[in-house]
Amino acid sequence: MLTLPQAAAKPPEFGRDALIVCESLVRIYQTGSIEVQALQGLDLTVDAGEMIAVVGASGSGKSTLLSILAGIDAPTAGRARVDTWNLLDLTRKDRVHYRRHTVGFVRQQTASNLVPYLTAREMVDLPMTAAGAKAKERRDRTGELLDALGVGDCGDRRPGQLSGGQQMRVAIAVALANRPKVLFADEPTGELDTATAAEVFGALRDVNRQYGVTVVVVTHDPAVSGQVERTVAIRDGRTSSEVLRRTATNEDGDTHVIAEEYAVMDRAGRVQVPRDFREALNLTRRVRLALEPDHVTIRPDA
Repeated sequence: MLTLPQAAAKPPEFGRDALIVCESLVRIYQTGSIEVQALQGLDLTVDAGEMIAVVGASGSGKSTLLSILAGIDAPTAGRARVDTWNLLDLTRKDRVHYRRHTVGFVRQQTASNLVPYLTAREMVDLPMTAAGAKAKERRDRTGELLDALGVGDCGDRRPGQLSGGQQMRVAIAVALANRPKVLFADEPTGELDTATAAEVFGALRDVNRQYGVTVVVVTHDPAVSGQVERTVAIRDGRTSSEVLRRTATNEDGDTHVIAEEYAVMDRAGRVQVPRDFREALNLTRRVRLALEPDHVTIRPDA
């Protein structure tokens, strides 16, 4: 008796267990007759509770990615999911609910984060009022966040009475007011001096640990990106590499950080070879690939 061959097991969905998933994500802007592809098939996953940094040169697509994930912009094609939200199918009503309850967003320019005529306490209270929270809950949450971020004594001050670092800490408190699952920060230390930037980034680490909120930071500052366990680099609209960091202890009991860089292979099997590698071996349009027992070699086309 003949039996039909069993169907191959379906591979698990890409990023099934992740909180944030981008698969073959595309964003195209139309400027007159010119199309600009800001994202060109980007893949990314972020687990719940992670704190990662996204880096890349100007025009690489990192800010576009953040705007899409924050619900400010809409993708052109591909797949983008945050928690249970499909970002390609959001209605206007969905988008308001998503931005109010699921994500918080902190911009680089403090003037864009804060209302100049409101006090710090009033600004943290505002998003909770819009969400319909009760007065006692708003009052308790406001005090808790301002204290947690080290600006509890600034509750009655307006933005003009706060330092740059204090303004950014209040902005983080505002973004966390409605207990979002994800906090997005676009160059949060870009306008701060080195010491203040370290304090603000430390505050982001603290809220990541204390509240379990997932934090995604876009930055060009290597001092900032080097303080997270995972740094994702974007080049030409795609994820190009990741740096993973872990703490190790030597025989003397001293701890040190080990950083390992990996190239990222996307869902189509593409890997971006760094420019210095290409230039060193004169790798141009065509290269030779060879499968070895435990690795793949790339050689110039002789």
